[in-house]
Amino acid sequence: MSGKFQVWLGLGSNINAEDNIRAAVSTLRSHYGELVISPVYESESVGFEGDNFLNLVVGVETDETIEQLSLMLKKIEDDNGRSRGGEKFSARTLDIDILTYGQYDLTEQGVNIPRHEILTYAFVLKPLSDVAPDGIHPHLEMTYKRLWEGFDQQSQPMQHYQMEF
Repeated sequence: MSGKFQVWLGLGSNINAEDNIRAAVSTLRSHYGELVISPVYESESVGFEGDNFLNLVVGVETDETIEQLSLMLKKIEDDNGRSRGGEKFSARTLDIDILTYGQYDLTEQGVNIPRHEILTYAFVLKPLSDVAPDGIHPHLEMTYKRLWEGFDQQSQPMQHYQMEF
């Protein structure tokens, strides 16, 4: 893999969420330059009782490998107080997932691309459809806009959250 790739990242937090998300966006901007930033959405925690999450999607262009990108994102999470080794569904200071990496369909270094969460969670698919409505899902060959239109939007209520970057 060489060249620059459009990468979509899913960001979420429910601990000191505004500060952690702002810090992550700032670090991503300083490392990758211009970003594409979706609206922020607030949704209930999934899989556990906890504070609501703030979620968004951020687009970057990079020539980094998946491994390099993953290490960078883990560092950003760690720098913002992320503790590892807890339960999968738990409160998070910051979670950054690689949703897509160009049009690649792969599993590498424990990262599955595209992330299955795109098709599972409204708080991932909706912001992705906001910033890349004509983007094509690598498995389904459907646009994110069309996938959102077909999603059971009532099953996972969320609301727009006003936040400036």
